[in-house]
Amino acid sequence: MKRTAGYPQRDSELAGLMARRNALRQASALRGARLRPILEAALAELDAAIDTLAAAADGRDGDPQAEVIDALHAERRLLRALFQEAPVALFLVEIDGTVRRVNRAAGEFLRTGSGYATGREFTAFVDLPSRAAVDSQLAAVIRTGTTRQLQCELLTGDGTAHCELTVGLARLRGDADQIIIAVREAASPPARGGRSEPKTGRGNGGPAAAHSGAAPQDGAAGPVVRAMTRRLDLMTAVARLLLENAPLNETVALQRCARLLADQMSAWVIVDVARDQRLRRQFVAGGQDERAAELARVVAAHDPQPGSLSWIVHDSGSSQLIARAEDAGLLGEGPDGVPLLMLLGATSVLSVPLTDGEQAHGTLTLARHASTGHFDLADLGLVEEIGEQLALAIKMDRTVRRHSRIATALRDSLLPRQLPAIPGVEVATAHLTATGSPEVGGDFFDVYRTCSGWGVAIGDASGRGEGVTAVSAATRHAIRVVSHSTADPATVLASANEIILADEFRGRFVTACAAHMRWRDQSLAVSLGSAGHPAPVLIRPDGRVHQLKGGGLPLGIFPDAGPCVEEHDLSPGDVILFYSDGLADARGPAGGYFDDRLPGEVAALAGQAPGQILTRLQELAVEFCQGQIRDDITMLALRVGEPPLPA
Repeated sequence: MKRTAGYPQRDSELAGLMARRNALRQASALRGARLRPILEAALAELDAAIDTLAAAADGRDGDPQAEVIDALHAERRLLRALFQEAPVALFLVEIDGTVRRVNRAAGEFLRTGSGYATGREFTAFVDLPSRAAVDSQLAAVIRTGTTRQLQCELLTGDGTAHCELTVGLARLRGDADQIIIAVREAASPPARGGRSEPKTGRGNGGPAAAHSGAAPQDGAAGPVVRAMTRRLDLMTAVARLLLENAPLNETVALQRCARLLADQMSAWVIVDVARDQRLRRQFVAGGQDERAAELARVVAAHDPQPGSLSWIVHDSGSSQLIARAEDAGLLGEGPDGVPLLMLLGATSVLSVPLTDGEQAHGTLTLARHASTGHFDLADLGLVEEIGEQLALAIKMDRTVRRHSRIATALRDSLLPRQLPAIPGVEVATAHLTATGSPEVGGDFFDVYRTCSGWGVAIGDASGRGEGVTAVSAATRHAIRVVSHSTADPATVLASANEIILADEFRGRFVTACAAHMRWRDQSLAVSLGSAGHPAPVLIRPDGRVHQLKGGGLPLGIFPDAGPCVEEHDLSPGDVILFYSDGLADARGPAGGYFDDRLPGEVAALAGQAPGQILTRLQELAVEFCQGQIRDDITMLALRVGEPPLPA
């Protein structure tokens, strides 16, 4: 240390101060040392140094100004050295609670280095349940100037440590007052019904320590490798969960992933999903006991509010990592205005957006208690990757559901559930979808008015999927529209053929059958037009069965395709059965076709209502092909009743 020439008295004082500092340091290192008296002595030495500096500043010795300034700088360097090398963890805190400086022992205690704490609120290093009490004690020291002692949990790089704080006020001449806080670890308070044990949060056993990487010192790479392995295992588990349960809907997938993350990362997991331009709390997962389940229900009942961490992450699309939360309200408020972060007892938080690269679906937020260790960048990267997988699962589920709704709407438009009533005619329909096919088929049927009465139509487009439904819908609509201007089903089908050819449906074709009906005296006159569709079956009340002619070419192949037409007069009790090729071509295990059995089966059903006939034919077809339906089966049956009374 630089000596100031001509000041033997001051040099002597400095030498004595350094000697006493070294003695205090040695005393603190002794086993069983009482740290509080040592701290008080260190504070007394600081006061002595302050007085020496003040005396030098006042120029009491009558020395030249330059020499006084040199002495002042020397004293300040000594004071800083004493503060830095003090044998206890010291925090120098501004009156507003901001950490101005910490010494080397404090940096080692926090496991962060001395520069990390500077500029932060001191209470940011206090566990949430103790923050209010520490704030009050600091205010009392500032107000009264009296030194106080208190115990609380402090946050360190390895978890929490139960500590005893000695808080005093340093009144500096010519400078603002400062708070000096000395910290030492203390035994944990006794648990109910048990003994107290020292708790530092560092090196404790159990799941928390295992997750945070605490392990025997078997090499620096050991904990790192184990942590990487755990993260890879978790990623694999999430991927397996999503892949093996692909049929699961969005809600179930989110819940299962949240429970998996909560268990594997020892954290609370909060899933918020965007709906109607707002974030809605979807699910909260935490511990396995009843208290944790109740707390999860409380948190789940409060949707995130604008300005909360979830909203910020969702709006910005950027992840946030808060290793030590200073703002207890960053997750919003719960019952009675209590911050949710405080309810959860968490101090370390990370939140990532659930985005598939095109659309933001919500956020995934994890909150962890200090005793489990704080989150780091590796945890953030892991959860970001999991968030992307969840977002893709959400996108896939919503896409499937949207396609399912479209398919249902298309199917309902081609195979309407409700049909208009035809006076004097009873109509029934039935449809069976091909086994294991999620796509919409090309079958359709319709009941509609014609220019002279009523009409029914049935048809089937080749292939499956949305392209097939387009040509089926065009055919059905064309038949309905053209029938308003002509009563001839052959002309109707020919017009539909022209429309299909003009729209160029990529070579797809349609088989169709249209029957136009009108009452003539006591019988129902039916004009039947066919374009390559299976011929209908006429069932008489006495059991006689007639296979009608059918014929014609499918629509959409040749411009001059001429539909076949036949005329029939039906009496009360007669039934006409229309069906698609899915019924005729249904195959049994021996290779036979159901079409060969159809006449005999329907003969046995003579005299029954149309709905009963179709229900029994469905059962017989499923039984015949042993549940393996290769193509959609569509049927329409109409039974002639009594003629309606004249209007």
